[in-house]
Amino acid sequence: MVGDRENKQYLPGIDFPPNLTAYPDLAECLHGARDVLVVVPSHGLRDTLTQIKPLLTADSRICWATKGFELSTGKLPHQVAAEVLGPEFPVAVLSGPTFAKEVGAGLPTAMTIASNDGEFAKALAEAISSDNFRAYTSDDIVGVEVGGAVKNALAIGAGMSDGLGFGANTRIALINRGLVELMRLGVALGARKETFMGLAGMGDLVLTCTDDLSRNRRMGLALAAGKTVEEAQDEIQQVVEGVKAAKAVHDVAEELGIEMPIANQVYRILYEGVAPREAVETLMTRELKPESEQH
Repeated sequence: MVGDRENKQYLPGIDFPPNLTAYPDLAECLHGARDVLVVVPSHGLRDTLTQIKPLLTADSRICWATKGFELSTGKLPHQVAAEVLGPEFPVAVLSGPTFAKEVGAGLPTAMTIASNDGEFAKALAEAISSDNFRAYTSDDIVGVEVGGAVKNALAIGAGMSDGLGFGANTRIALINRGLVELMRLGVALGARKETFMGLAGMGDLVLTCTDDLSRNRRMGLALAAGKTVEEAQDEIQQVVEGVKAAKAVHDVAEELGIEMPIANQVYRILYEGVAPREAVETLMTRELKPESEQH
């Protein structure tokens, strides 16, 4: 309940800041606001932007913390925003390794803001940074968004690996080679390779793959224990974006002809009923190649 001044279901014990107000009406919420932050799952971004577009003013600036490809089109969030809002508004994306529980508890955290407008990125970074929260800026929107889109699917794979008892060697191999896949897809979409060595790439991937606060990792653990996707989803009781992300990443990679064997096996487990152990065997018996090779 709003009157409780906390999210008792997902962040119990963490009070809302005094200057945070909830509005039941979208027009009332946006009245007088210049900067608008949208935080919805990727499948709800287009509809949300469509609803807020008539409420924007000439000086509005839009940012989002949405991660993932749009499932029906394979588009990244900034492409969806461009289609809905047009080119006249400065836009930005917030991403990087942040668990809400730790941010809410005031634990030191760093993340990335990517924007096509350097002034907007700097203003956002200054607005949200504090003694315990640090925002870095980037102009590589594609790279930051691809990092956020792919890492959730890979984290399901890491969770399954750990759930099957494959150990630390397997986990780090999945993370490292998963990063290679992430970079391969991102560069093909126009991102800069070095972006994936930063917070929104390697940082977010490692966090999501290795800590049990990650819903995607927990989904993998549950699947390894023999639960169905639906049973795991009911147990986690939050949106596990990696499930839909796995299909979106698979579809985009297939369309572009990008080889992503780990992400593809996660897709096959989720959507084709392949057993996790069989998927690992498939990965381990692939043709041997130089590590530096791009495939």
